Amino acid sequence: MSAEATKALEGKEGVFAILTTEKGEIILDLFYKETPLTVSNFVGLAEGILKETNGKPFYDGLTFHRVIADFMIQGGDPAGNGTGGPGYKFADEFVEDYIFDKPGKLAMANSGENTNGSQFFITHVPTDWLNYKHTIFGEVVTGQEVVDAVEQGDHIITLQIVRQGKDAENFVVTQESFDKLKANGLRNIAEFKEEHAKREQKKAEEQFKEITKGCEKSKEGVYYKITEKGTGDKVGKGKVVTVGYCGYLIDGTLFDASQEFHPQGHDPISFTTGAGQMIPGFDYMVQDMTLGEVRTMIIPPALAYGDQGINGVIPGGAYICFDVKVLKF
Repeated sequence: MSAEATKALEGKEGVFAILTTEKGEIILDLFYKETPLTVSNFVGLAEGILKETNGKPFYDGLTFHRVIADFMIQGGDPAGNGTGGPGYKFADEFVEDYIFDKPGKLAMANSGENTNGSQFFITHVPTDWLNYKHTIFGEVVTGQEVVDAVEQGDHIITLQIVRQGKDAENFVVTQESFDKLKANGLRNIAEFKEEHAKREQKKAEEQFKEITKGCEKSKEGVYYKITEKGTGDKVGKGKVVTVGYCGYLIDGTLFDASQEFHPQGHDPISFTTGAGQMIPGFDYMVQDMTLGEVRTMIIPPALAYGDQGINGVIPGGAYICFDVKVLKF
């Protein structure tokens, strides 16, 4: 262990990985208590314990075969092209509230659910679209600037595991202990997903109750609240109307906005009401509005993007919200 690593880990307890590259050292805190299966795999490969390593440190000399600026660095593939692994796969291992909310998250790369092997990545930035899709099993202690400097093709010169403190010293990986954890992996992730879905459903219900407080409900099933009254006649059907708007999920996550509602927003949009150019719930609401009116609308999935949603933007089956202002018609 280098003098720099010794200093960085002074007084700290845990299981750590010191990843040495051409650009410098990255020190990682491994979540061995929270994700024992994934850390056992990582440590077992790094230390040459698991049978697939033939007694040799698995990661030493491998490359970072995939580097995407402002996203992540990925390594751990013996094939060097994203197709390789240790010769086995194991289950995802998610932990509630362990999310990609900041740079420096260490996580498993995969090709779908429960397809973890040896490939891992470290993030440059928050990447919340990966939450509960990739197992987070550690984070950067020091060396984030090295993560940011690593280029595609750079090598993992060595990957050393360091244990500090009684609990960490007792975290010993054997083939038998890994196999036992691996055998229970699918059951454990199924149980997590069931409980996570219940928590998410409860949270969504609470958010829905809060966001619809004080709203009226249209005959079509859209909840709405007029926040600024307009003037004159309603827009009605078959009119070319220009509106400013912002769209967001019921948890407040913004997915689109015009400049009337956001400083980095785009131009207002124009469309013909009743012509099928917009999602039904949005169209119905705008037809009912007057010039200058500002209205908040909460649109059910059947009148929005349905069960399919929009990949990476709007979850399937989601209620979506808009704040809308009629600018002209």
